[in-house]
Amino acid sequence: MVQFVDPRATVGVTTTAYELGVDLNAEAQPKVAFLANGFPDSVRFLAEVRDALQALVPNMQAVDFDKGNASITVTDAMLAEIDGADAAVAAYGH
Repeated sequence: MVQFVDPRATVGVTTTAYELGVDLNAEAQPKVAFLANGFPDSVRFLAEVRDALQALVPNMQAVDFDKGNASITVTDAMLAEIDGADAAVAAYGH
């Protein structure tokens, strides 16, 4: 007989729902920044996320950024450009 055991522990903290801070559909032409972290395929992954969001918010203006190196922080110039967006999506990990 085979017995499957679920290795996941019970959750020890209360789950807090995340609420999006901007209603993209309420903006005439919302600007969303997409920041790739420099890990392999992070640019491609965020392009897929961008395209999916663009399908939901057709009037969205997307701006793509790529750190190019996961071990560095975002430059001040890049951060200033991202700061001008209504929302930002950042990829991390790999």
